[in-house]
Amino acid sequence: MKAVKNELIYFATALMFFTRIPVPFKVPYSSEIMNRSQKYFSWVGLLVGIINAAIFYLSFQLFNLEIAIVLMMISSVLLTGAFHEDGFTDVCDSFGGGYGKEKIMTIMKDSRVGAYGAIGIILLFALKFLSIQKLGSLDVMKTLAVIIFAHTSSRFISGTMIYTHQYVTDIDVSKSKPLANTPLDGQSLFISFLAVLIAFSLLPDWRLIPAFILAYIGKIYLGWYFKKHIGGYTGDCLGTVQQVCEVLFYLGTIIVWKFI
Repeated sequence: MKAVKNELIYFATALMFFTRIPVPFKVPYSSEIMNRSQKYFSWVGLLVGIINAAIFYLSFQLFNLEIAIVLMMISSVLLTGAFHEDGFTDVCDSFGGGYGKEKIMTIMKDSRVGAYGAIGIILLFALKFLSIQKLGSLDVMKTLAVIIFAHTSSRFISGTMIYTHQYVTDIDVSKSKPLANTPLDGQSLFISFLAVLIAFSLLPDWRLIPAFILAYIGKIYLGWYFKKHIGGYTGDCLGTVQQVCEVLFYLGTIIVWKFI
């Protein structure tokens, strides 16, 4: 019973950390709980994906495809508090405007959005909108499953950075954001991947596997880039990996649906 309660706390921690969804009970916090919650990052992605797909479907019944996509994107931002998008803009500003680890890290913790961040998020949203629009024009119902898979798999892929790269502490430790940054055991990694398998079961199309691989290649490149410039990753880097991998999955799906 205690083990079940602990797992519920871990999931609730991940849910509170990545979304604005209220949890109907008080959740204790510690760095250990935060770290153990990483196994449920992809499960939060699965939930967010399902909610986004539902809003997209309902909106499509009332409006056209383009309006449905915009409403879904708005709901996604409201649902997550733009958590990952904020990390993406911080990374664009810091790596775009900074040179050297110290300068990059200093800009990254600045809450203000600069030109690189504004331009980056506009282009990211445009690419996300156009890619989902293309998918929806091919098959709306299949696109619902793709959206769920993209949210789930991108959060899983982002979480694997914890296993493959080193966490870089903020220069000002007192301002470091809480973050799960210690690899867990293989069982925890499997629990995380299980959410990806569930998402895949909604549309068991083998052509989605190459799209997943393309998204993971994006993570490999970003991991290399982050390591080259700052020696590893930060929380904002994880948010960037999630956003980029989500879009890469959409683009990969378009490619395989078009040519295979």
